[in-house]
Amino acid sequence: MNATHPGARTPWRRLTGAALLAAGLAYPFAVYFGAAALSPRVFALLLGALWLARALLGVRSPGGRWAALAALGFCLALGLADDPTLLRGYPVAISLALLGLFAASLVSGTPVVERLARLQEPELSPAAVRYTRKVTWLWVGFFAFNAVVAGALALWAPLAWWTLYTGLIAYLLMGLLFAGEWLVRQRVRARA
Repeated sequence: MNATHPGARTPWRRLTGAALLAAGLAYPFAVYFGAAALSPRVFALLLGALWLARALLGVRSPGGRWAALAALGFCLALGLADDPTLLRGYPVAISLALLGLFAASLVSGTPVVERLARLQEPELSPAAVRYTRKVTWLWVGFFAFNAVVAGALALWAPLAWWTLYTGLIAYLLMGLLFAGEWLVRQRVRARA
């Protein structure tokens, strides 16, 4: 395959996406265990490099570009400020970026959940399209809630509480939301 062909970037895009996912999952624990030993600039450099690679390898959706720019902006602010308190802001920034991505998809284009549903089922009924729109709104609400809680814990709670919420509880809540939505979807499908 020609290296200039758009498909040639796909493995690198996937690798970068996987690295960002792993970094996001490990981030609260890295802050908890590494903030005393590592400068916030090191965190900013590592995260910034991943997000820059993601942006340069081609983010397909406009919302994805905004998320990458928001993350890069956070990394730049963290690097310039070199303030350990700002380390706790990354989960807030990511939640706000996802909130913006999901909300923007409701205003223009196809809602995120509908796009995901069409990957498995290209021909959705009008009822299914309405359902995916409601689920997209549900995720907007979740990301708003998550940003508020993570922000409040970042500002006013001990580091251990912030780490517990952003490193475990938020993911458990996301998992519960996924599972609950899947159960509701099965009931909706059975009725249709």
